[in-house]
Amino acid sequence: MKNKINWNFDNSYSRLSDVFKENIDPISVKNPELVLLNEDLAETLELNFSKISRNELSSLFTGNSLPNGSNSIAQAYAGHQFGHFTMLGDGRAVLIGEHITSKNKRYDIQFKGSGKTSFSRNGDGRAALGPMLREYIISEAIHHLNIPSTRSLAVAKTGEKIIREKPLKGAVLTRVALSHIRVGTFQYIAARENIEDLKILLNYVINRHYPQINNSKNKALQLLEVVMNKQIDLVIDWMRVGFIHGVMNTDNMSISGETIDYGPCAFMDTYDPKTVFSSIDEIGRYAYCNQPAIIKWNLSRFAECLIPLIHKDQNQAILMATEIINSFNKIYEEKWLNMMRHKLGLIKKNEKDKSLILDLLSWMHIKRADYTNTYCHLMNEDNLKNEIYEDSEFLNWKKKWKERVLRNGKNFKDCLKLMNSTNPLVIPRNHKVEEAIDAAEQDNLEPTIQLLEILKKPYSFQKNTSTYQIPIISDKKYQTFCGT
Repeated sequence: MKNKINWNFDNSYSRLSDVFKENIDPISVKNPELVLLNEDLAETLELNFSKISRNELSSLFTGNSLPNGSNSIAQAYAGHQFGHFTMLGDGRAVLIGEHITSKNKRYDIQFKGSGKTSFSRNGDGRAALGPMLREYIISEAIHHLNIPSTRSLAVAKTGEKIIREKPLKGAVLTRVALSHIRVGTFQYIAARENIEDLKILLNYVINRHYPQINNSKNKALQLLEVVMNKQIDLVIDWMRVGFIHGVMNTDNMSISGETIDYGPCAFMDTYDPKTVFSSIDEIGRYAYCNQPAIIKWNLSRFAECLIPLIHKDQNQAILMATEIINSFNKIYEEKWLNMMRHKLGLIKKNEKDKSLILDLLSWMHIKRADYTNTYCHLMNEDNLKNEIYEDSEFLNWKKKWKERVLRNGKNFKDCLKLMNSTNPLVIPRNHKVEEAIDAAEQDNLEPTIQLLEILKKPYSFQKNTSTYQIPIISDKKYQTFCGT
């Protein structure tokens, strides 16, 4: 299968000791059937599936047959789940290997929903079609919004039912990532209190993801700082597009800085900083407005793991790590302001920018304005006309904004160019995602394919763009579920 498809595996993580993983193959399924194959991603990976029959593809993407060179493992990790520490691991996923392209880019190829492992606890190790399609749609949307993300290569049905609240169609998602190493991976190793294993993990991560810090005098401290800045950039992007991850446990925070684990995630329609979609987030721990603080909290847990490697004197190590973590707020605030300036086309900095930004967000919150469409309206007043934008308070704000834009000393077209590159015209609207999933579960893939196509160019106006811009206003609270 390697020669036909062009797999090129070099499985470095599987060569680590058994402390880090379990060697295990996916559990075979009864009746595999390919649902979606991401041809664009396949091209990026330099994989060629054109000579492979659909039956062979179905068998491949459910784990019934494995490519030459693969070496399946379940990775060990821990995590603070809603603030509570738990020893975890891949309970329904196996990493089949690390594929390397001709440009020497290394990608994890993982099956999600591939059956029980020793980390499954009481779970069945399987996944339902709906959540796997959601991850495929949202991860591809995030990627095309120019936000670092794991991606989805394929979804295949297993031909078996799984039991959740009711019987559901089983499925396997093929997930592609720079790696699946998490804050929780470090937590797992740190909890074992074996400093040599912790050093091995540190050096492995640096060699794989951040070789530029290999010559640093304090590699552990430098890694903390690099990962922190990666995570700040990531959450800034989430805030930019109104994305709510929904389950920001430390085991769902990638060391590479990618968005990972699309469970109860969704995009905000009506602007409300306290928006929560996850059915299990009863106190709003992972609400939209809390995402920056949670990133900081997760980074603090990461810092704790690195303490033995930062300095031999524990107190000194804590002081050094704390100094890094304490810089979070200032860095985030500056980057957030710059991002918001870009959303409003403000090319130069002005001391009154923050109040201008906050005034708009306050108005949007009070008037329940659509987060995405408000910026679209500012970019093109003739598009997305709505009586809400005739509100006197908004018109007064808009007058101030236009005056501020002109003070840039730039052509208004330059400001619009900046706005167009920052503000998406389309996002995966919740009702459109649900429509696509519902149809796919009835073997109608057309809505999914159409949605994926429009999401490929979120910053460009396309033939059907307007159809995907309209939110559904409902009194019923929209909820998402993790799928386990």
